[in-house]
Amino acid sequence: MRPIAVVAFVQTRHTGEDQGLSETELLAPVITEIKERTGQKRFGFTCSGSNDYLAGAPFAFVSALDAVGAWPPISESHVEMDAAWALYEAWVKLQHGEVDTALVYGFGKTSQGDLPAIATRQLDPYYLAPLGVDGDSLAALQARAYLERSGAKEDDLRAVVARSREAGRANPFALDLPDPGDDGYGVAPLRPHDVAPVTDGAAAIVLAAGDKARELCERPAWITGIDHRSEAHSPGVRDLSRSEAARIAGAKSGAQGIEVAELHARYSHEELILREALGLGDGVLVNPSGGPLAADPVMATGLIRIGEAAARVHDGSAARVLGHAASGPCLQQNLVCVLSGESNG
Repeated sequence: MRPIAVVAFVQTRHTGEDQGLSETELLAPVITEIKERTGQKRFGFTCSGSNDYLAGAPFAFVSALDAVGAWPPISESHVEMDAAWALYEAWVKLQHGEVDTALVYGFGKTSQGDLPAIATRQLDPYYLAPLGVDGDSLAALQARAYLERSGAKEDDLRAVVARSREAGRANPFALDLPDPGDDGYGVAPLRPHDVAPVTDGAAAIVLAAGDKARELCERPAWITGIDHRSEAHSPGVRDLSRSEAARIAGAKSGAQGIEVAELHARYSHEELILREALGLGDGVLVNPSGGPLAADPVMATGLIRIGEAAARVHDGSAARVLGHAASGPCLQQNLVCVLSGESNG
């Protein structure tokens, strides 16, 4: 396998309300900054992640290319998923050996609509979507299943939120959110603070291979393992109290000896499920950035988890880290990326 590394990571200062910017305007400063950091004006491959339903317009990624610059013609692709999956596509492209660099980015504005309702568009169109069940309600079903199976209490969920928000207040890119209060249930057993906040934002990562990575970055974060798995589409045929897809993806990517893990947990209980599935002990620092419970720019949140993890390798504070991304209802799809300060080839 060709050694490939994250060599640069940039994100916006995320906001919790609409600032009047289009997706292109939101993205442009991020692309400008990452080009300046790497000294690269063009990349061998470009791949993005976004959601047309979230943007409220067809082919939203096309207009976003204005921020990148598509002339002279570039080699470009897009995934209608979190940009972590765009990173996976770029990693595969680099493995082919045709190019040495790749730009990956994602963007989303959840302030424009009702995200839990929009998320119903990804449900089974015959059996689930007609019921009108939203994403928060499905998450609550999973939370209840986990609490009953594990014996965890709602205080354990509150502790996850409190730690995430405290870390988020120290992160200049996350939202400044108060400690969880005694507000009532949104959908029991989840309270409003157990759900990721409405967030607008964007992020970008540059991947590079071999000697090019060493040229562009003093401490490249080498991708030593990456894998993604999907469970059954219907939540009714899965054990919602566990994440088998995350467990398999973690095992396939070699998720051992991890010092820092950034987990794409949009609900408090998901962090506990993912910790168990990935075998993360008490010695692993989880979501030191605050994670999605401190800022959740949908379609960039998973990519940010990989970027935040890689940043720990870049600054020398960790040698082996993990970035996780999720998609679909109740942790249906999981991607695990293990990064190291040492090249795997």
